[in-house]
Amino acid sequence: MKKVIIYSTPTCTYCKAAKEYFKENGVAYEEFDVAADQAKRAEMVEKSGQLGVPVIDIDGQIVVGYDKETVAGLLA
Repeated sequence: MKKVIIYSTPTCTYCKAAKEYFKENGVAYEEFDVAADQAKRAEMVEKSGQLGVPVIDIDGQIVVGYDKETVAGLLA
């Protein structure tokens, strides 16, 4: 199984959609709330160059935003 990390915030609609997709498809993931965790926010920016969420890390492949097709392809 691939390692999946999602950097998100509690109010982000696209973050919620991505997490729902993971749950529906049985994808285990680790979540970090970058609104509350400055160290994880810095890690997210270092990985993606972005402050926007979600940032999804699938085995080192970075997806900025929630693009269902891209995420599904990386999980395949």
